[in-house]
Amino acid sequence: MRKCEYWNNCLKNISPAHALFYYTLQYRYHQMSVRLGFTIPLNVFGPGLSIAHYGQLVVNSAAEIGENCRIHPGANIGSHDETAPKIGNNVYIGPGAKIFGDIRIADGIAIGANSVVNRSFLEPNISIAGVPARKVSDTGSLPYIVRGTEALRGQTL
Repeated sequence: MRKCEYWNNCLKNISPAHALFYYTLQYRYHQMSVRLGFTIPLNVFGPGLSIAHYGQLVVNSAAEIGENCRIHPGANIGSHDETAPKIGNNVYIGPGAKIFGDIRIADGIAIGANSVVNRSFLEPNISIAGVPARKVSDTGSLPYIVRGTEALRGQTL
């Protein structure tokens, strides 16, 4: 996915040989997506994406997800129209979570398994769960994610 994003974003004027390589990358990405059960469009996730293991993942192309997101199988982000969530940095998305609508999720939120999130949560570093989702604790996503991008920048974890 990241190679396709790089070629799509950075290399606009490419030779026919490079174009053939890019289309080969796109084909390989599509094949891997089908085999692993992912429907993830390019340029939706920030750096540091962590997918726990293979399984069904569906993400709307209009969604915006920040860095260091950890996502589990069965998650569905967005709906069939152009309204999609904007999710902050360092967010944990549990297995089977459904996040849809024109909503915002703050930084450091942990979304519980099988939760249905259909409204915004702007308070950072909390846990939400349930159908519909509600705040269940003040413990955020810190224990569940690896903040790799911050470690690469030399920031204190």
